[in-house]
Amino acid sequence: MATGYLEILRARHAARLLVGTLVGRLPCATAPIAIVLFVRAEGGSYTLAGALAAVYGVANAVGQPVLGRIVDLRGQPLVQLPAAVLSGLAMAVFAFSGIGSLPLAYAAVAGAGLFTPPLEGGLRALWPSVLRREDQVHTAYAMDAVAQEVMFTVGPLLVTLCVSLWSAQAALLVLNVVGVLGALSVVVSEPSRAWRSAPREAHWLGALRSPGLLALLAAFLFIGMALGSITVASVPYADDHGGDAVYGWLMAALGFGALVGGTVYGARQWAGEPARRLQVLVALLVVCYLPLMLMPDAVPMVALTALAGVFLAPAIACAFVLVDRHAPRGTVTEAFSWLVTTFTVGHSVGTGVAGPVVETGGALWGFAVPAVAGGVSLLVLTATGRVVAAPGQGAVVVSGSENDPNRAPEPRFSSGDRA
Repeated sequence: MATGYLEILRARHAARLLVGTLVGRLPCATAPIAIVLFVRAEGGSYTLAGALAAVYGVANAVGQPVLGRIVDLRGQPLVQLPAAVLSGLAMAVFAFSGIGSLPLAYAAVAGAGLFTPPLEGGLRALWPSVLRREDQVHTAYAMDAVAQEVMFTVGPLLVTLCVSLWSAQAALLVLNVVGVLGALSVVVSEPSRAWRSAPREAHWLGALRSPGLLALLAAFLFIGMALGSITVASVPYADDHGGDAVYGWLMAALGFGALVGGTVYGARQWAGEPARRLQVLVALLVVCYLPLMLMPDAVPMVALTALAGVFLAPAIACAFVLVDRHAPRGTVTEAFSWLVTTFTVGHSVGTGVAGPVVETGGALWGFAVPAVAGGVSLLVLTATGRVVAAPGQGAVVVSGSENDPNRAPEPRFSSGDRA
């Protein structure tokens, strides 16, 4: 299993780009909890803390595809590093000004979210030029999905460590400085400096003019809803079965399941059409969400939650392949950024929907939401199966690839039968 991953990490620039991207995204992964802890330390209410965290999330969702489009137009260094610096400065303004002036606080967190650099989409645009071989690119997508799970697990722990050692204000400042350094490590690398997007047709919709991409985004909106609803439904369950410690174990188990599933998925090559495989993976997600409604005692519930996460990272990795296939020429970074944004928005919608459901029907009905949302995602993929399976503009070998500044034949997804 480790051989394929080690082969990728030994490729020139690969480890640096992966680590730099993960470090650069730490501010994004930790912002919600860091904002909440800081507001509480300043004497603010949970309502204010939640509102500021929500503003950050909405601004981030807006900024990612916009900055992704600018990256496709202007290149990575001219966008990623200035955006990281501006985001860090905005968060520093929030850290030093506090909540004394609410308009300033809201403006600062909105600026921090809006200028968060699209490092995640940028890395996926770089993989084909770094690895060259199609099978390695597919493995890198799976490794990327696994690494994101690690980051979102470790990130909150780093926040609490900074708070315990220093303060909530220091946590905001330190993590954003580290994020800027991660972005700097990426943009000064040779692949990032050399990468140029392919010539693109001027169109106000950009990547969204691809029907296949729109179908994928619709499906992953509901997968994000499923994940967000689990985080809310787990709260009343934990209250009845041991409190905060149980809630922490449930969330850790969800991430651990995704980590294991993504690791196993990326360790081998999969024959067949990726569009069909994505339907199977989403169907398995739905099947694994259903047992959560049994709500057994804490230990078996933790095991069921881990099972619910197993097929998440494989589904995301499979979606990466299809997004790259369907992204119109010259829009690859924007297309990946749209997937990140849609999933994030879906997660937020899921938390919003699950709240009233839990208030009305308790944890049982709260755990029904992810199964329903996953089922809708599967229906979307089934209804749009032909569109998603159709060869996109990225599925042919072309000259002057957006991932090959030397204008060599593009190595991406020309076969269309392996991922």
